[in-house]
Order: sequence, then C-alpha cells, then structure tokens
Amino acid sequence: MADQVEFELVSPERLVVSRPVEVVVIPGVEGDFGVLPGHAPLISEVRPGVIAVFQDGRAEERIFVAGGFAEVTGERCTVLAEQAFAVGEIDRANVEADLRNARDDVGDAKSDQERAAAETAIAVAEAKLAALETSVY
Repeated sequence: MADQVEFELVSPERLVVSRPVEVVVIPGVEGDFGVLPGHAPLISEVRPGVIAVFQDGRAEERIFVAGGFAEVTGERCTVLAEQAFAVGEIDRANVEADLRNARDDVGDAKSDQERAAAETAIAVAEAKLAALETSVY
C-alpha cells in the first residue's frame, strides 16, 4: 500500500507485530525517528523505550522495547528487539525492585562486564518507568 509502511517487530520469543501501518516512531540511539512510506533506507540501533504505532492519525499501540536494531527501507520497517511487550504489561512495583537491584549490582560489580550488565539493566528499568509516566503520543 502506497500510503502505509509494512512494520515488523520481532523479539527472540516471537513475532510481536507484522502489519501495514501509517507511521511508526522508533526510539533510536540518536533520538526518536518516524518511519513513513518512502523513508530513506537506514539501519539504527534502538535504545530502550517505546515504539508508537500510528493508524488513522493516532497512536493506537505503544510497545516497550529493551533495545535492538531497526532496518528501514522505503516500504518496510523491521525492528529486532531484545525484549518487546505492550506498555500496559509493565508492572511498576517489579520494575522499581529491578531498578534497586541493578543499582546495588553496579556497586557490587567485580568486573567491567558485570558493571556494564548492571548499567544496562538500570537503563532498561528507567526506560520502563518513563514509559509508564509519559505518553508523548
């Protein structure tokens, strides 16, 4: 369809979304970017955040991703995400506990690898909380 872009969101567990959409907004590492039909080709790293899927001029779906990669062509947008699920599935109490544990893990890290893993867990938990607190679209 000339007025839509094929959007696929894939996590290690499953195909999350596969359908034509008007616009999809992706949280890229250099900032959010919108994908419409005819978009210039690009590949981008995806930071932890919310993908907004637009249909009929409104954001009809908000999906949290914990990072990954996006490939965009003029007709298609494919996101390979480390984790992906509806924002409504985020449990604030669990995320706050995960954030506390990750912050403790940074202090307890015995190697650069352990510290990096804990810092990544902090970034994901903070992005989940931000997804719950703000709805930009």
